Amino acid sequence: MFKELLQGKPFGHPLHPALVHLPIGLFILTLLLDLGSLAQPGNGLVRGAFYTLIGGVATALLAAIPGLVDWSDIRQDHPAKKTATLHLALNLTVVGLNGVSLILRYGSLDAGATPAAPLALSLLAVVILSYSGYLGGTLVYTDGIAVGRHRRHTATPRQTVHLSAEQRAGRFVPVARADQLGEGETLRAEVDGTVMTIVKVDGRFYAFQEFCTHRFGPLSEGSLRDHEIMCPWHRSCFDVRTGQVTQGPAKTDLKTFEVAVANGQIQVKLLPAAPEPGRKDGYDQVRERVRLTQR
Repeated sequence: MFKELLQGKPFGHPLHPALVHLPIGLFILTLLLDLGSLAQPGNGLVRGAFYTLIGGVATALLAAIPGLVDWSDIRQDHPAKKTATLHLALNLTVVGLNGVSLILRYGSLDAGATPAAPLALSLLAVVILSYSGYLGGTLVYTDGIAVGRHRRHTATPRQTVHLSAEQRAGRFVPVARADQLGEGETLRAEVDGTVMTIVKVDGRFYAFQEFCTHRFGPLSEGSLRDHEIMCPWHRSCFDVRTGQVTQGPAKTDLKTFEVAVANGQIQVKLLPAAPEPGRKDGYDQVRERVRLTQR
């Protein structure tokens, strides 16, 4: 599938971060050649800056294609969606500024030094690119966007199903239609602050806490192998039937929820609001963090 190719799944590595190094390096090299032409006037540096800028714009457009695919795959209600949108807009602005700079340079290829206007545009573009790169790092290292998704064979959930079921702990609550989930697919649901992942494996549905007990990675975005779910961040694995850890670095089992199917609806039994005395698990530790950062 073309989308999987752009996400880097056939290569075992995300494609967008591998491609962005080319335009970043070429745009910075262009600026250095521009400044060099001022320090030591020469036609060669001016022409060199022009050609490296062409390469930068071309590779930036190339890198933008998988980047746009990654952006479209971010869950619609994820708080990082706004950051990703700004990152995308800034990158397109950089390409636009450098495109104008190319046009202005074309008539001055025989000049001894790069003219002031295209030089200013290149400088501004590099400044914007630096901030956009910072945002890109935030998306990966803080929000975990696209981390591990090249290992996933099904689409990531586009949104969280939000439900209210107050005073219904210990009873089954309808969460979604059974036909919403295909084999090996996941669904993310939040019921009165309880955030869970629902999966379909071998025709059966299973539900467990959304956040990994290691470093709180989103399990609904992880990859499934038989009855194991792998966290996309650090590859901890859990048995979806029991919540038990099958591979570290996680050491604490997941909280699981009983699931039933009735009238074509996936129904999940909520746990009592109060945790068992003395019990501490991954979900209890991150519940407040979930409310603040993932809603």
